[in-house]
Amino acid sequence: MAERDSIERYGAWLLAARRRSPLTLEAYVREARSLSAWLSERGETLESADVSAILEFLAYRRASGLSARTMARIMSSIRGLFKYLRLEGLRADDPTELLESPRQERTLPDVIRAEDVNLMLETIDLSTPGGLRDRALFELIYSCGLRISEASSLCFDSLYLKERFVRVVGKRRKERLLPFGDEARSWLERYIAEARPALEKGRRSDRVFLNRSGKGISRKGVWKRFSELRVASGVDGKVHSLRHSFATHLLAGGADLRTVQELLGHADISTTQIYTHVDAEELAVAHEAYFPRSRSNEAESSAAACKGVSDTGRVVS
Repeated sequence: MAERDSIERYGAWLLAARRRSPLTLEAYVREARSLSAWLSERGETLESADVSAILEFLAYRRASGLSARTMARIMSSIRGLFKYLRLEGLRADDPTELLESPRQERTLPDVIRAEDVNLMLETIDLSTPGGLRDRALFELIYSCGLRISEASSLCFDSLYLKERFVRVVGKRRKERLLPFGDEARSWLERYIAEARPALEKGRRSDRVFLNRSGKGISRKGVWKRFSELRVASGVDGKVHSLRHSFATHLLAGGADLRTVQELLGHADISTTQIYTHVDAEELAVAHEAYFPRSRSNEAESSAAACKGVSDTGRVVS
């Protein structure tokens, strides 16, 4: 009971003092409970655990196939927990001080081509209220680069249809005012007028996007609907790929990096820089089109290279 209370207070500290988002709070508290339960099975507590016990727990979690990124998040939550316990005087030391976070490889974002985004959205069955909701929902996510949680929790007091803006609160409670296009507004207006009353079913909800029960659609619900849409359209990607695609397509269209950073709500512009990638196919096309010796002089270059090689295969001067 005492440990449970400590974890609950840790969650309150994360929210009030560290200004973590509700989603981060949920994840960190969940990991703290997982560690506490694991230690309890071994006759240990959060107050008695040493660095070796923490390392064993991390190895146990890693063995389940978690990615380096997920492990880094778990370690961050555990570090925060022991920092809190030390601040509260529940521990005299911090066993996580000397632990290093796993090295995270930065991978390129999963981007859906603009024409495939159109194909996917056009696959949606508009004959049902749920279909109209999905079209408006995914149009808005793509048009604004929203996170799933930001879209699912959107309320009417944060939606400005006439002005074509939405107000969202992202990570670390950072508020953003985001514009969206005429296409998204058109589908939102149609959804609100034609489909939402059927989904509401007499319930009063301030959420913009509702599920079949008349409640606000959940993050899991958005993920499930996108997964079904992906299968129906044959377009590969995740729902978060729409956010990646939004950023990449903006930069490809000429937007500057600082603007995209603000639209995405990134605290550090280095996070946004990953969207400046260009895939290998585009590089090859650009090289062939613009480099003066890429095609016309290819044979000449090959012949010249051969002249510099002796019969033994050694380069001669």
